[in-house]
Amino acid sequence: MSSPLQGFSQKLAAVLPELRSERLPALLLSMLKSLVPFDNAVILSYTKGETPQVHYNDIPPLERETQINSFITGPFLLDPFYRAAVDQGEAGLHRLCDLAPEGFEKTEYYRSYFKYTDIKDEVGYIIHLSADKFLNISLSRLSLSQRFNQPHISILRDITAIVETICKEHWGSEAVTKSHNPLPMQLDSALKHFGTAYLTERESQVVHLFLHGHSTKSIADRLGISPETVKLHRKNSYAKLDVSSQAELFYLFIDSLASLTDYSGGDPLVGYL
Repeated sequence: MSSPLQGFSQKLAAVLPELRSERLPALLLSMLKSLVPFDNAVILSYTKGETPQVHYNDIPPLERETQINSFITGPFLLDPFYRAAVDQGEAGLHRLCDLAPEGFEKTEYYRSYFKYTDIKDEVGYIIHLSADKFLNISLSRLSLSQRFNQPHISILRDITAIVETICKEHWGSEAVTKSHNPLPMQLDSALKHFGTAYLTERESQVVHLFLHGHSTKSIADRLGISPETVKLHRKNSYAKLDVSSQAELFYLFIDSLASLTDYSGGDPLVGYL
């Protein structure tokens, strides 16, 4: 009777000869699945100033338009894995519930996008390929499945060095990772400056934290102000931006990004409103 280690060894042996080939992503995910079962897997690379590139996606074709295709047009900026990599420089294996801010399920990002993915639990590797480029390997359990248990998490974490080495060998080359869909703007810069031409500095901070998924209490704790003051800043911001809800704020953010064709910095709302 073969052991899990023997099965993993055989899968790894199949991966290594395929480095830099088109077969590598599928074989890499097959290797991971031999150790820990999951329902969906997506591999995305992020290069500063370019559209995220999808290297592997086993989401059913009919669901890709509302999930991955819409995700890479702008909502990815609010993804907890993306923000952890960009803002904190996080690397290695992480669980969504550990990265998502308090109140994540009440955010418009969750209600307008994430809940339609049917993801019940998600773990992912963040692998930095260079100063301006990183990879995210997302493994998901859907609503009808059990969540990842601690032994599963431990196994995936224990093989992090192997996964990182394979990914750096395969995607670390410019020829492999170069995107064919460059954006003429820096989306992170657009997010950072969103609303700043119309709002005070404190109002901008509050709006950005709401977009990132923080609750009123979490924002108050971060900024050292009362929840009532946070609510007042939100009310004033909504009035200045001519929105009346978090949903309208979220769509204003997404629409302002989508409308940009020649972004060179500053608030993306200038010229949009």
